[in-house]
Amino acid sequence: MRSLPDAGAPLLPLSGVRVIDFTQVMLGPCATQMLGDFGADVIKIERQGSGDLSRQFFGGASKEDQNNVVFGSLNRNKRSVVIDMKSEAGLKAIHELVRTADVVIDNFRAGVMERLGLGYEALSAINPGIICASGTGFGSTGPYAHKGGQDVLAQALTGVMEKTSDPSVPRSIYPTTLCDYTAGMHLVQGVLAALLQRERTGRGQKVQVSLYDSMIAMQMQEAAQWNAHGEVLNWAAMPLTGLFETTDGALVIVGAFKANPLQDICSALEIEDLSLEYPDLASHRKAKAHLHRRFQTALATDTTEHWLGRLEAHDLLCAPVRDLGAALKDPQTAINEMLVSIETPCHGPVEFVGSPVHLSDAPLIVRLNPPLLGEHTEDVLEELAATAPARELAQ
Repeated sequence: MRSLPDAGAPLLPLSGVRVIDFTQVMLGPCATQMLGDFGADVIKIERQGSGDLSRQFFGGASKEDQNNVVFGSLNRNKRSVVIDMKSEAGLKAIHELVRTADVVIDNFRAGVMERLGLGYEALSAINPGIICASGTGFGSTGPYAHKGGQDVLAQALTGVMEKTSDPSVPRSIYPTTLCDYTAGMHLVQGVLAALLQRERTGRGQKVQVSLYDSMIAMQMQEAAQWNAHGEVLNWAAMPLTGLFETTDGALVIVGAFKANPLQDICSALEIEDLSLEYPDLASHRKAKAHLHRRFQTALATDTTEHWLGRLEAHDLLCAPVRDLGAALKDPQTAINEMLVSIETPCHGPVEFVGSPVHLSDAPLIVRLNPPLLGEHTEDVLEELAATAPARELAQ
């Protein structure tokens, strides 16, 4: 059931689509923020007193802590509503919202929505067109279904953490939320596909993604090689690919997609042509340690900028190793419009990461700043013409 877009709102791809958002932390909120960026009316249901767990990342209950920039980075273009889902009045208000909604999204453990009386069967009885989308840690059934889902656990269980660029490099936790973001984007894909199918069939459906499945899917090439040949495919361990120190930093070289990349690397580094001694990939693999030592010796004699110029002159794939601050200041980041200034309730204007999806007819518009906890409760309940007791108990 489509909700009516605001009369003064720009027509965006999901204008008129209402999303009831039970998500928190990363997987779900990055998905619902993208849906909000596309124009959906995202109504974020939060717990009384504490709200989304991201509001508690910095430990305090102050307004500043609850509205920290980590929470803000994932929650623009949403309306916050505080409802006690365990109360009769709160559940009634949720049901009324579902009647007006197109999509319900959660990232609880498997079975939580059903225990709350908000599973797909219960909600589809209220609204047959509803799409119920869930992001879990490991899926809705199976030995890990009720295990707490978390990014680091998914890295460990799916083989992602086990991979390193070289046996001498210790295993480590990938420090960015790789699994959460990937699963969140898969959740967006599933919701958009379900909305498109509903246009044809009139029926809603369940959409399910998990951290586990997203990480298995990310390794589709590696899995094929392992299943077919029992061989490990590790792109970071390719013999002419590596990270090397210079006099003032570091750079990476990817020796690939050229007829004789080793010859070109040697020419760029002004060393002897090692391709004469190591002419093919098999020999490169056997001599990887020696080749890397030779590259490192050369690269350690000058600056990153010097060597990037030499490598790029030979059309080799290379890049400096930088920190996030440098990347955010890069002109390419600005040209790609990857930062957007948003007014926050406690920190003033902050530059947040924008949308990586650029639509020519629907640029990113910040219609709503990251909300205060429960900021839109009265507005939303009034829209539903909720009864006075329901309003009183739900807040």
